[in-house]
Amino acid sequence: MRGRLSLALVALLAASACAGGGAPAKDIAKEPPKQTGTPKDGGTAVVALTPGLSPNYIYPYPPAAANGTVIARGQLWRSLYRPSGEGDQVADAALSLAEPPTYSADRKTVTIKMKDYQWSTGKPVTADDVVFSVALLKAALAKSPANWSFYTPGQFPDGLTATASAPDTLTLRLETAYNPSYLMSMLTLLYVMPSAEWNIARDGGPHLDFTQPKNAGAIYDYLTGESSDQSTFATNPLWQVVNGPYKLKSFDPTTGSFSLVPNTSYSGPGEKRLDQVDFKAFTSASAVLNQFKAGNLTVGTLDSSFISQIEALKAKGYNVYGGPAPARFDSLTINFKHTVDGFDKVIAQPYIRQALQRLIDQKGYVAGRGIYNGAGSVNYSTAGSGSPYPPAFGDNPPYPYDPAAAQKLLTDHGWKVVPDGATTCEQPSLCGVGIEQGQKISFTIASANTPEYVGARDVAFVSAAKKLGIEVKLVTKSLNYMYANYGNSFAPAKANEWAMQDYGPLYLAAGYPSGNTVFNTEGSFNLGSYASADADKLIEASTFGADEKALSAEVTALATDLPVLFFPTPHTLVVWKNTLSGPDASFRALLSFLYSPEQWYFHS
Repeated sequence: MRGRLSLALVALLAASACAGGGAPAKDIAKEPPKQTGTPKDGGTAVVALTPGLSPNYIYPYPPAAANGTVIARGQLWRSLYRPSGEGDQVADAALSLAEPPTYSADRKTVTIKMKDYQWSTGKPVTADDVVFSVALLKAALAKSPANWSFYTPGQFPDGLTATASAPDTLTLRLETAYNPSYLMSMLTLLYVMPSAEWNIARDGGPHLDFTQPKNAGAIYDYLTGESSDQSTFATNPLWQVVNGPYKLKSFDPTTGSFSLVPNTSYSGPGEKRLDQVDFKAFTSASAVLNQFKAGNLTVGTLDSSFISQIEALKAKGYNVYGGPAPARFDSLTINFKHTVDGFDKVIAQPYIRQALQRLIDQKGYVAGRGIYNGAGSVNYSTAGSGSPYPPAFGDNPPYPYDPAAAQKLLTDHGWKVVPDGATTCEQPSLCGVGIEQGQKISFTIASANTPEYVGARDVAFVSAAKKLGIEVKLVTKSLNYMYANYGNSFAPAKANEWAMQDYGPLYLAAGYPSGNTVFNTEGSFNLGSYASADADKLIEASTFGADEKALSAEVTALATDLPVLFFPTPHTLVVWKNTLSGPDASFRALLSFLYSPEQWYFHS
């Protein structure tokens, strides 16, 4: 078994090295080209979905049991405030359904004016629709806190009362005041649904008072039940009532590919010049590349392992630009409740996490052929690159790459380091609580099968760990499998199946990258059960306080305590045909996989 694993790792490194290299990353544009050309009406844009992430649900708030992703959520139904693709903004004001909120002096009453948007039925999008959406979100959480990955018990939407004082005026009353930027980040996640058409609990049933929790629960059960039937996504009249720029034309349950056509009643920005947008699902990054080469794709992203293909794509008429997405960080997520081989006792020691972080050669990974191929940025914090809330240490990370320092941390704490052998604890009194003499440092990493840089960087980390006598085993899994099974907050029975996992990026709110729900003890997306009273206090301050500098303190503390191990941030390489154009911001937003095709057009 070990021999086969070693051969597999060598093969992965060789394949990555062959795929990478060639075009230097400095030749990749760091900004999209300016909007250009005389718009032509019509045409179909073909967009490549992220490989391995095929949508399987349509209702905007899927239950945890759905184990998947939602189809075209931002195109069919808009959130109250549209997330921004810019690092210094939480919401995109121009693409939001409402004007910016106003606050009372104590920040507990929030008044929101709705803009003049319409449903596909021609009816206006009203404050009642938002009240309905809040009621259904609360109904989902009443059934299971795992039904919304952004939920922390006792926080939004708990303690929130939403009322419509007029069709165009929404009032939110809060039991506890929130930091305005944090509250805005939550409102970018509040998808607005049609109260007049969806407030039923069965086909042809009576319209229910959704402000009654029992009725809201019944409506939620009905809608999620209807959403489980993928074969009817494009035909069920429920899903044809939308407030976004598009309606669903077709969906392929086998592949997850789908097609959108314009919602002619959409009243937001964008000319809706395209006749159709086809989103194509793929199982691998190489399949995406092949379709680019064949000229069959209009828009998509390129895996950095194929950076050598950029010049060829440009020659075929594609634009290519790249950079780190705002508020994105890549990491090895640690499972603090994994008990196999005593891992929970070992990883609980801060010096162990510090030693492991010092084995990650961030600059080497960025430059390395077969890993990032030059398309990446070093990053040691949850705020990501270029955040307005940077850690206090700036460009001097607390645990930079230094294998000698990692070895010293182990020996100073009672471990006998045996390079390429088995490092063991010799002095339990120094090793830490619960660590016995003879204890090894041995664990498994679940590594996503896409993008390719994930496996490559995990292999590099395994190699560095082996040189210090640390045994790390790699197990490759699909993204969908990891999303469904590897999270203690929603799949606690699987805790002993993974000690660490690398599934690529984690995105926090671009303009306000709080670790709330991700790194607070009770956070619903706290996948590895990280628990720190100090971190909880700092996250509480950044969530509820008025001082936005509190977020920098939180970011600094998390980077120092290491709830995860930090990898460099890969650059998203965005590719699109140069016969397609639109506002610069709509292409920058693709770094965060935010699509606004209603703003695109073909030109000569």
